[in-house]
Amino acid sequence: MNLAGTTIVFDLDGTLVDTAPDLLGAVDLLLGEKGLPTVPHELMRPLISIGSRAMLTRALDHLEHPLAPPTFDAWWQRYLQLYAANIAVASRPFDGLVPVLDRLAVRGATLAVCTNKIEAMSKTLLRNLGLASRFHAIAGRDTFPVCKPNPDHLTGAIRLAGGDPLRAVMVGDSDVDIATARNARIPVIAVTFGYVEAPIESFRPDAVIGHYRDFEAALAGLPMPQM
Repeated sequence: MNLAGTTIVFDLDGTLVDTAPDLLGAVDLLLGEKGLPTVPHELMRPLISIGSRAMLTRALDHLEHPLAPPTFDAWWQRYLQLYAANIAVASRPFDGLVPVLDRLAVRGATLAVCTNKIEAMSKTLLRNLGLASRFHAIAGRDTFPVCKPNPDHLTGAIRLAGGDPLRAVMVGDSDVDIATARNARIPVIAVTFGYVEAPIESFRPDAVIGHYRDFEAALAGLPMPQM
């Protein structure tokens, strides 16, 4: 199947890369600096798709250690520093991803990233993992004036990659990704191995995969006449 003219846009955390070890590890480092015990990672992992502030809030709630807003903001900024310094220590692409990206490129697809991670951090992570050059555009939460679930984040990433939203697909792991695609009227493939509290199927994506070996079959089955 020729994919020339088709833009495939991936979320980053929980979709392209298993970033949980380093995201959660930075919480451990922060709590250790503050003299607090660590929190079970399974409590915070489902919140990764929402953001690091939500993860830190849940950790502090679990520890019954409330902070005034200015203090919380200072702790969160320190968290970002710790994460940036350890952004690709244990984070790795999900199994089967790289061969799929190679095959999609050979078939003519344009690849892009649309993530609510800060753009500079996103590029650093993908560059450190040897993935950045595979994408025609990497759009973070600060690339445009809006971010997911606003559809302009997704359509902006597509246009930044030189693509057309009428010939595009979104790939993500969360309800936010699915809502973004729906808002943009773009088909969406969801992965089951990401970071979300409810079963991804409950958000009714157009297709669901549990491994990247199934990606191309799911892509072929999407409701897109040009495919």
